Amino acid sequence: MITREFGWTNVQVPVIGQGTWMIEGNPEAERNAIEALQAGIELGMTHIDTAEMYGGGRAEQLVGDAIRGRRESVFLVSKVLPSNASYRGTLHACQQSLRRLDTNYLDLYLLHWRSHYPLGETMRAMEELADAGEIRFIGVSNFDTPAVQEAQQSLRRHRLASNQVLYHLGDRGIERRLLEYCRREEIAVVAYSPFGHGAFPAPDCKGGRVLGEAGARHNRTPRQVALNFLARHPHVFLIPKSSRAGHTRENSGGAGWELTPEDLAAIDRAFPAPTRDVPLGMI
Repeated sequence: MITREFGWTNVQVPVIGQGTWMIEGNPEAERNAIEALQAGIELGMTHIDTAEMYGGGRAEQLVGDAIRGRRESVFLVSKVLPSNASYRGTLHACQQSLRRLDTNYLDLYLLHWRSHYPLGETMRAMEELADAGEIRFIGVSNFDTPAVQEAQQSLRRHRLASNQVLYHLGDRGIERRLLEYCRREEIAVVAYSPFGHGAFPAPDCKGGRVLGEAGARHNRTPRQVALNFLARHPHVFLIPKSSRAGHTRENSGGAGWELTPEDLAAIDRAFPAPTRDVPLGMI
């Protein structure tokens, strides 16, 4: 898996990593999820994203099982719920995530979305966690450009490293302003649900045919084409979820090759970006 520098951090992170939303379930489903994560690690998809919200912490436990014995090779990310994002709540939530993940530090810790607690209070806790070595980098999730600016201004001793947002072919709103702002500020953009969470184009629709035709030219699947298109921005990282090792292997094929200018133009026409500012998408 190819890597690129994660914002200003000087850390190389794989372009395509692994999400873990809704990986919990019955014992068989959880075994498959662990196998999928481990297959991804073997393929170099070592950016693993989770959150205390996912399965009420169960996803973190499964990630902990999957990375046991290979923690140092993983770029591990988790998130604090807005309802827990007071100063003391953030400190406590991080400790609980560390316990479930069976690790003594996170590579990146995010505020999952805007909270009713003052942002400065949450960022103060984040900086204390960073000073203590319990997290390496501070980030946010589901923040539009003004909110990112506010988060940056709330930090005193550390820089904002990333913003995790919804980004897929059917929701390209971040291309209007947010992507460029984050590029200028050296903030990594991490795209969650890059397949649209159940809304991936069907093979027989117009967009599906465009993806299929591009895939046929490069011996790639439509999903690999979609990932490649989204990853064309040099500061964007993708975290598709997979519950099976076969799907993980397919996802890994979304990077390390290039669509042609003609392919890019055809996909752009089939899935146009908005021509005006739109609210930040969220799931």
